[in-house]
Amino acid sequence: MKIFKYQIVIFVLLFLTCFVDNVSGQSKREFRGAWIQCVNGQFLGMSTQAMQSTLTYQLDELQKDGVNAIIFQVRPECDALYASSMEPWSRFLTGTQGVAPKPYWDPLQWMVDQCHKRGMELHAWINPYRAKTKGTNELSRNHVAIRHPEWVFAYDGQLILNPGIPECREYICKVADDIVRRYDIDGLHIDDYFYPYPVAGQKIDDSRQYQANNNGIKNIGDWRRYNVNLFIQQLHNSISSVKPWVKFGVSPFGIYRNKKNSPIGSETNGLQNYDDLYADVLMWVNNGWVDYVVPQLYWEIGHKAADYETLIKWWNVHTSKRPLYIGEDIERTVKKADLNNPKINQMPAKFKLHSEMRNVKGTVLWYAKAAVDNIGNYGKTLRNVYWRYPALQPTMPFIDGDAPKKVRKMKVINMPEGKVLFWTAPKGKGWEDEAVKYVVYRFASGERIDIDNPAKIVAITTNTFYDIKELEKTTYVVTALDRMGNESKGKKKKI
Repeated sequence: MKIFKYQIVIFVLLFLTCFVDNVSGQSKREFRGAWIQCVNGQFLGMSTQAMQSTLTYQLDELQKDGVNAIIFQVRPECDALYASSMEPWSRFLTGTQGVAPKPYWDPLQWMVDQCHKRGMELHAWINPYRAKTKGTNELSRNHVAIRHPEWVFAYDGQLILNPGIPECREYICKVADDIVRRYDIDGLHIDDYFYPYPVAGQKIDDSRQYQANNNGIKNIGDWRRYNVNLFIQQLHNSISSVKPWVKFGVSPFGIYRNKKNSPIGSETNGLQNYDDLYADVLMWVNNGWVDYVVPQLYWEIGHKAADYETLIKWWNVHTSKRPLYIGEDIERTVKKADLNNPKINQMPAKFKLHSEMRNVKGTVLWYAKAAVDNIGNYGKTLRNVYWRYPALQPTMPFIDGDAPKKVRKMKVINMPEGKVLFWTAPKGKGWEDEAVKYVVYRFASGERIDIDNPAKIVAITTNTFYDIKELEKTTYVVTALDRMGNESKGKKKKI
């Protein structure tokens, strides 16, 4: 048994070593996200202190793993994990819908502050249409389904805001506007729930709306897609009109269409966004109605109906007009054996596919706690291998492509606790030019300055100072980042 354990340790070390040499060539820009959901009940009924403690631990571990963006669920069923005058407090926070947390706090504001303190982005994740999950038995008096029962239809134990009713689109956009205006979020994120997932024996009750508002569209499926298209366009325009720098992202189901249903479909045989959920994702991407897309590719390589390799290649080809990030299921990845080496899981093969896809600009982990718990050694492999060095966010020149000016007045001051490098923010007018974060690079004495090498990044921070820890001669370079991650030229200081 001891010999077997030693063999495992040696294998892991060899596995890590074979990748370390390649990590120095990792992309400096990569979206490394993680979904933190509440709808699974992980925070239900927790005290304020307990939930803050839990989230602090998760954020600290995710930061060590290399995560640079958190997608935090704040509206699972037309409710709120934030202070809202429009919708009730979520039961997934306090246990009872409409009851505020005690002691009082605002989880979204707290998460914005905590993520920014760690150099992470915070994307607020809302479920636009779902008004009640199966497990919710009582709705608050100010819940939209109570105030406007004519806006919802029942489906498989849920209540769904009807996409065919224009007032529903207006309402969702007002909720999103409220979040965008009041919180310093970096993104507004929606997932795969548009029209409900089909359930045998269930029927969508929208024939009256179709008859009244069909706009001459003769097929009800086309009409439903038209409704969702209108909503996506309206939500995108609404967000950008309030804060143009807030990124609008969508995470659709992993299959757009099967090839048997469309010449441009993938060689798959599963549920489809276009036909079953009435979500025409390619139209949104090609029209610029989304700023990034995260298809949920939760299957394994070799899956008979929905092969991961087939799908990542399909999305890589068809969504080149917007940044493409891949939604990864951690548990399924580590539980499935590599097709060519059954002794290891599929994590290496999947990350290899990522590196080979020209248009894949990042990954979002489903779900954050699985990485934090290091299921199948996934989290530690991220921090030691694939995400060993920090990464900046992918740029979005279609929103803003101009970099801020250089930082100013860099100097080292001897403080009681040691040397501290200080600098002053560059001058900038308007959100396009203002610096919001800084990147600190460290180089050994005489080493060539190369800020394209992520191995030299020692901090991504909102602070205008950095504590110097080493004693040997060193050169520091500091750059400024604007809200879209555009990076200034570096300013150098020898220590």
